[in-house]
Amino acid sequence: MNHDKLPGLNTTPWYQLDINQTLDTLETSADGLSGAAAQRRHTQYGPNSLPEKPPIPAWRRFIGHFNDVLIYILLAAAVLTGAMGHWIDTLVIVCVAVINALIGYIQENAAEKSLKGIRNMLSSSAAVIRDGKPQHIDATGLVPGDMVTVRPGDRIPADLRLLEVHSLQVEEAILTGESTVVSKQTDALADHAQLGDRINLAYSGTTVSAGTGKGVVIAIGAQTELGQINGMLADVKRTKTPLLQQIDKLGHGIFWAILCAMAVLFIYSMVFHAVPVGELLLALISLAVASVPEGLPAVISLMLSLGVQAMARKHAIIRSLPTAETLGAMTVICSDKTGTLTMNEMTVKEVVLADQQYKITGQSYNPQGEVRNRATDAVPTMQADPVFAQFVAAIHLCNDSSLRQDDHGHWQVVGAPTAGALQVLAAKSGFVFDDTVLLDKIPFDSAWKYQATLHKINGQRHILVTGAPDILLAMAASEAVADGQRDVRHAWWEEQMAMLARQGLRMVAACIKPVDATTGKIDHEDLKTGLQWLGVAAMMDPPRPEAISAIATCRSAGIEVKMITGDHPETAMAIARMLGMHRTDHVMTGAALEHMSDEELISASRDYDVFARTSPAHKLRLVKALQAQEHVVGMTGDGVNDAPALKQANVGIAMGIKGTEVTKEAADMVLADDNFSTIAAAVTEGRRLYDNLKKTILFVLPTNLAQGLIIVIALLAGSTIPLTPLQILWMNMATSTTLAFGLAFEPAEAGLMKRPPRKTNINILDLHGLWRIAMVGILIAGGAYWLEATLIAQGLEEAFIRTAVLQLLVTLQWVYMFNCREQTGFSLNLRMFQNAALWITTGILAALQYAIIYSPTMNRIFGTAPLPASYWFMSLGVGAMIFVLIEAEKWLFGRRKTA
Repeated sequence: MNHDKLPGLNTTPWYQLDINQTLDTLETSADGLSGAAAQRRHTQYGPNSLPEKPPIPAWRRFIGHFNDVLIYILLAAAVLTGAMGHWIDTLVIVCVAVINALIGYIQENAAEKSLKGIRNMLSSSAAVIRDGKPQHIDATGLVPGDMVTVRPGDRIPADLRLLEVHSLQVEEAILTGESTVVSKQTDALADHAQLGDRINLAYSGTTVSAGTGKGVVIAIGAQTELGQINGMLADVKRTKTPLLQQIDKLGHGIFWAILCAMAVLFIYSMVFHAVPVGELLLALISLAVASVPEGLPAVISLMLSLGVQAMARKHAIIRSLPTAETLGAMTVICSDKTGTLTMNEMTVKEVVLADQQYKITGQSYNPQGEVRNRATDAVPTMQADPVFAQFVAAIHLCNDSSLRQDDHGHWQVVGAPTAGALQVLAAKSGFVFDDTVLLDKIPFDSAWKYQATLHKINGQRHILVTGAPDILLAMAASEAVADGQRDVRHAWWEEQMAMLARQGLRMVAACIKPVDATTGKIDHEDLKTGLQWLGVAAMMDPPRPEAISAIATCRSAGIEVKMITGDHPETAMAIARMLGMHRTDHVMTGAALEHMSDEELISASRDYDVFARTSPAHKLRLVKALQAQEHVVGMTGDGVNDAPALKQANVGIAMGIKGTEVTKEAADMVLADDNFSTIAAAVTEGRRLYDNLKKTILFVLPTNLAQGLIIVIALLAGSTIPLTPLQILWMNMATSTTLAFGLAFEPAEAGLMKRPPRKTNINILDLHGLWRIAMVGILIAGGAYWLEATLIAQGLEEAFIRTAVLQLLVTLQWVYMFNCREQTGFSLNLRMFQNAALWITTGILAALQYAIIYSPTMNRIFGTAPLPASYWFMSLGVGAMIFVLIEAEKWLFGRRKTA
């Protein structure tokens, strides 16, 4: 056996080889391999299974989640508080770090299930012919050259070149995205064909829906189409979300700023103030504790978790916390068509007869809907519309499918989707055919492209035929009209069918032939004469109604929507037009995309919104091409063919009801209701979440800066630090963190979905944000020093002064929280009463402050002293002045921005 002729290395594609060439290439025969030959090949080529990478030990994966600069800051703060002997605070900070690592570890475990899920799609057994005898073996034992037989319900165990087919139909949507089953044949294909057009091949993991067949194994394991998808999925590396990248930059900035400040102050204090080393180190430790936002990672995790819960209530299940925020930054959604933008349920929309046309309402397999005459708008009856009645009889009786309703009330088709759509039409017509007897039938065969039955209907015998319109039109001798029959108008019918095809509709034709009462059997010869053409049913996989409005919402929010499907170009363009997508007059096919360089593909991804006949590799390349243009890409899908692109995308979105487990595990978000409009709702929530995260960061950092400035000024002046390290920790953990939770529940600002997507290459803190942090930090620190200087001049005790300064700082933080509610508008508006969390955190803060000021136990622990009530009102007065200054700055900035 020549290794260079095996799958993937053969210079001629398998679908272009005829049967004899295929058998010769694989050095096998119709009787299969011998047991000894199969064993040699199994030793040489390995098992028919997908490769697995050695797992990383759980402890290493857990430790890896501490490799983050914010975690470093938390751990450094823990070490510092431990060095000061504050073990409770150390324990709290360590717990925050461990919880963050646990969250990441759990998310990573869930994501890695995607590879396990795709392996579970492989067949567990195979029916083979070896030594000329049929036998069943474990599918992992298949080798190239094995002869495999398949029947309805079988999962194809390896990639096969088909040698025999008997009405064989295979469901390939998981690989190609095409909603209809594929009828297989055995002839070699002359031209290059995309995955969905290789009708003489059968792929591992797909399912036989009808008929039987025999094929020779041409690829196993990693070499199969399913194996190549598995390889792409394993190779895709998840990138950090825009938020995490920006938080990393922010964390690094804070980390280095603290180190530099500590080094400069150490040298300055030793040179100019001769501060004792022990006292200086304690002061620098206080600076680090004051400047590090210990609670920020916990607040961010909580806000992301709250966002995830809010999205879950809207049927968007988020599998990774940062995804909740990334949704708000999406600039383009690449959507699979079948089952995502459409129902994945074929629906008849039109019936064209020789002298009448009928429109059909209703969606999907639910038999609710109306049939109406296009000319008269009348509902047809069996007496008034005899040709339509014959047409319905043909599609209903010459049909192997049936309808059923499951326990949840969902209507399903048992059989092929196309045949099921015809049964739905028959049910909508309301016609009942009680007196019928099936006498004989010719099953559907892809070689003939039709099926026929011999039925006795109301005592009269008829041959009923359904199938491909071009085949039946050529066979028909006449066409039926209300008053009898006439010669078939071939040109007229071809024009009608071409018009329907341009609308993305697929067609099934029906014919009838009366026969005498002695006819008991039929064969193909009986159909060569006397067939009477009835008409065609035009059907489509309809767009989801809610997807139309969702696409409009996304476009108004500046989010492009692109359709990437394995379906036919005309169908894709027609559906895109119905959905209201942009640029629907031209389509890029997978065949054209195949030969494009990466640079050409980047250009095409800008110019085209509809991509048809695409393979999994094409979808993956398109996502990468869009990401190369700095797009934040969302990719939706439901089949295995979508999984690599979903994992590569910034936000992978899987269908929860019809999506495969592989797709769900590869995705970042799962739509529990398979509703495209849920994406728009999730984007709204993602944008609200980002706004609130930014507000929280703008709240936390100025308060930390103010605390740090107090210590810096004290060291520069050579004076006593106004607050103890434990009091600073109290403000950071018990006050700032508590108040920050109030901003997590802020409702969305007006016009949120009218904004363009934010630019992810711009830091979460722009120049105005940095200016705001500096201004607020200086105002708060200045207020604290003014109060300290005033109280020192009055000769009050140190504990009293520190308590008054602490109360002022806490009050100013509370006031500033209200400033942060609105990024540019006035903060005191009616919307603040919609956020109960603001007032809950206010109550908690007041209780905590009352305890630290007036509880004797807290006085002893924190070195505080009781304050007269007048100091509470004085703090509120200073807070009101600072509030007005910040609101004035926001107003001036807003005017300058709009000028």
